[in-house]
Amino acid sequence: MHVQTPVALALFGVLGPTFAQEGTFQTKSLTPETALVAARAAMESCRKQGYQVAVAVVDRSGVTQVFLRDRFAGPHTVEVATNKAWTAASFRTSTLALAAETQPGKPLSGLRAVPRMLAVGGGVLIEGGGSSYGAIGVSGAPGGEADEACARAGIKAIGAVLEF
Repeated sequence: MHVQTPVALALFGVLGPTFAQEGTFQTKSLTPETALVAARAAMESCRKQGYQVAVAVVDRSGVTQVFLRDRFAGPHTVEVATNKAWTAASFRTSTLALAAETQPGKPLSGLRAVPRMLAVGGGVLIEGGGSSYGAIGVSGAPGGEADEACARAGIKAIGAVLEF
């Protein structure tokens, strides 16, 4: 038979509540319709500049919700746009920022070895009101900065429906 000591009971009284956690949690997600609006707006932004691109929108877990590829976007853009979106969602930051922080010789350079991680501009986190909804990735414009500008245009198009 085990007898509890006053010290053990006192520690439980002090530490017990700190261990209590809720058993479930809720997350917010983009509807497929909202993800499609973002993807279309990103593609249209690139088209206006003469770029043929692919656009992927992923949920907060990195699973693709919507994918669009313009007529003449290169075949590589399918995988690249998807991986840019996945990277932004997974690391909770833009791929342009990751490109700078994971250069050879930097402390985070080892992240480039993570499968699917793509440290080049064009992947942007979709967030608002303290929630991360997912990410958008664009590939096919001339350079990561141009891809990112189109991705941000996609996010801007849905800004009014995100909770800020």
